[in-house]
Amino acid sequence: MYNRLSVFRAERGLSRKDIAEAVGVNPQTIGYLERGDYAPSVELALKLSALFEVAVEQLFSLKPFAPLAHSLRDQES
Repeated sequence: MYNRLSVFRAERGLSRKDIAEAVGVNPQTIGYLERGDYAPSVELALKLSALFEVAVEQLFSLKPFAPLAHSLRDQES
């Protein structure tokens, strides 16, 4: 499973601990998620997407995400 958790976290200036406390998990879990070592439960994925106010599909994917530069370029076209 792929995710953009670290991108959203960095954009908002949150630590792994901040996110973990907000969704009720251990900070290590957030690290595992960011590295792709752990797939979230449906409940955790929904909590994280609610925290960042994005659709689950914007945060998690079964396929690799296109680089953000490509997404931005496509929006400009």
